[in-house]
Order: sequence, then structure tokens, then C-alpha cells
Amino acid sequence: MTQLENAKNNSITQLMHQIAKKESVSAEFIKDNIKSGKVVIPLNKSRNIKKPCGIGAGLSTKVNANIGASPDKANLNFELKKLKIAIESGADAVMDLSVGGNLANIRKMVLKNSSVPVGTVPIYEIAVNAQQKNGNFLKFDAKDVLHTLEEQAKQGVDFFTIHSGVTRQSISSLTKQRRILGIVSRGGAILAAWIKRNNKENPFYEYFDQILEIAYNYDITLSLGDGLRPGSILDATDKAQIDELKILGNLARRARNRNVQVMIEGPGHVALNQIKKNIELEKKYCDNAPFYVLGPLVTDVACGYDHITGAIGGALAASYGADFLCYLTASEHLRHPSIEDVKEGVIASRIAAHASDLVKNYAKAVKWDKEMSIARRNRNWKKQIELSIDPIKAKAYRLSSKPNLSDVCTMCGKYCSIKLSEKCLR
Repeated sequence: MTQLENAKNNSITQLMHQIAKKESVSAEFIKDNIKSGKVVIPLNKSRNIKKPCGIGAGLSTKVNANIGASPDKANLNFELKKLKIAIESGADAVMDLSVGGNLANIRKMVLKNSSVPVGTVPIYEIAVNAQQKNGNFLKFDAKDVLHTLEEQAKQGVDFFTIHSGVTRQSISSLTKQRRILGIVSRGGAILAAWIKRNNKENPFYEYFDQILEIAYNYDITLSLGDGLRPGSILDATDKAQIDELKILGNLARRARNRNVQVMIEGPGHVALNQIKKNIELEKKYCDNAPFYVLGPLVTDVACGYDHITGAIGGALAASYGADFLCYLTASEHLRHPSIEDVKEGVIASRIAAHASDLVKNYAKAVKWDKEMSIARRNRNWKKQIELSIDPIKAKAYRLSSKPNLSDVCTMCGKYCSIKLSEKCLR
């Protein structure tokens, strides 16, 4: 049985107990929220990992890190190094988005070396295989789709991003309006092009019941992808995006009826003043399913700093109820990310997640900040470094500029406000 099926039968599994302990909530709380579709635990039933995670209402905000080889940068060892640094930096999950090299072998090694849940976007492998076999990445059919999903499920993939909301109907909504950037989702664009080329419905939509069967057999969580997400803040919250969201809501209900866990993916490029509305719409149309957001990016002009752009949007989105943040790196829109890009991207999104958890009054987040504040009051530099979100960087900064007085820092020296206030506030 799947975790959702167990929850519907009021059965608390060992995995639910494990997540409850990690989140400092009751196992009953985890079971009830899985049952209602508000929480998911992405973990293939064939996998046993050290760091499973729960995603959704009442839990800490989670962070995903994307890795994966590209046609120009296909190096397995490099991707495994990125996997390692992502997990060491605190990513709760990773996605292998490879479109270059030996995809099956890369995925096998990522699964073998990952202590956290691993997701994929199967349309990538479907397109790459079609290019290799048929000389055109659009020359595939429903059999290829289902075969690839089955093979990835057997390998142990924990969650699939599938773009089932890119349909003839939702594309029609898009063609009737003037977007600055039409489709920026790679999977969404492949499927839109496939629909036009073949004059057929999206196989991920048409054969959704068969996909549910595969997901059910392996207890794979479906992440319903936003193939029509905005790629410009000026395109955000348009009719095409909302039409797709409504389709995803209907598909999410079908998934839960089949005892398959499901979460919803969201935008994309969204201005600050539209983020709250986007969260509210997802919760409304998708029955409070966990919301997995890319950023959101709050401006289009921050090339080289989009890990910051995404962290700003992510903090606000999660404070309004988003549950899962997909990180961005400084190299977004520019190049294949480096190992350092991955680390900084994870840290930036973790800061955003933690900031939102403070708004949600998540007890562990509040406790962490309180301990840091006490360490600062006591000018306990060792403790401050230990409590830092990136202790290695914090320690390096401290050691790089040593003060004349050991109980202060080189910013203020003997004029340290905390030291001065010890006497005047007694």
C-alpha cells in the first residue's frame, strides 16, 4: 500500500513516525495531513534513505536542489560532486535534470549516492532517447512515455515532475494572448511542440490513468509541473497559467482518488505584489495540495544574482503557504551551474525557507534564532559559528579579521554596542 492508502485506512506507518519525530509533531498529525492531501512524503517504496522528508502544511519549508548533465557539460563525477555539496549544504531533496551523457547511468549513480529524495522530469529522457533513436526529439509516442516512467520507477525515483497540464486547451489559452515569453518550461515547450507536430493530446494528460498506475505501484509522488509558468514578471498570473492550474487541480484529485500522493508546481517569474494571490489560487484550485515553487523570481534583471532574486520570492511565497522551494543559482539563465553555484543556491533558499518558518511560527525555527540571539548577547563567537546556516563560511570570515579584543569583532572593536549595553542596562 502507498503512504496515502495507509493514511486513508488510519494506519500510521514507520515512515510517518520517522517524519513526525523529525518535525517534532505527532504521527497522528502526519497521518491526517497525508490523508487530506496536505502533506506528501516522496519516497519510492523500493528505496531506503537516511533523510526522507515530509512536505506540506504544518511542516518546515523544504528546499530542492537541481543538478544534472547538459549536452555541453556531461560529466558524471561533476554531477556527483554537485549532489554531495547540495546535501552537505542542507538540501532536503534533489532533482536530476540531465539531458546529456548516459542518462540512465547518471540517474543510477545519483540514486545510489543520495541520502535525500530524488526527483526527475521524465520527458527529458523521452526526448533525448527519441533524438538518439529517431533523429528527432519530438518523434516519440505514448508507449515511449509509459516505458520511460516504468524504467525510472524501477530504478527508484521518488518523485516525477510531469507536465500533464500542457493540453490542447491550455495551449489555446496561451495562443490567444500576447506573452512576452511564451513557454519557458523546457518540458512544457517540448510537449507543446509535440502536440502541434502530431495534432494529438499530450500523452501525459491522455494517459494519466496509466501514469497513476505506475506511481501507485512504486508509491511515487507526482509533482504536477507548471509547463506554462511565466518567464517574465509581466506574464505572471495570466489566463494560460491559471487555466493550467485548474487542470492540475482536477488531476490532483484523480491522483488522490487512486491513492497516489501529489504536489503542485508553481511559478516562475512573479512580482512581489502577486505572490500572495498565486499561493491562494493554488490552495483554492488544488485543495491545499503542497505547493512546490521555483523561486519565485521577483524581477527579471538580476542575471548573476538570481539565487538572491529567488530567495526573496521564496521567502515571501513560503510565508504565505508555499511548502517546497526549488532553489535557483547565480548562473540561472546564463550557464550550467558550478559546484559553488549549487552551494550558494541551496544556502540562499534555506535562508528563505527558514525566514518563512519564523512567520509560520515553526517551533524549531524560533528556537534556532533564539539560541543565536543568546550567543550574540554573550559574544560567544564559537557558538555563533556553530549555529550559522553556513558554519564553514562564518568561521572563515571570523578568522580572516581578528580583533584586538577577543570578545568583539573588527567592525566595532571597543565601541561594540552589545558590550557597552551590558553595563548601562544592568
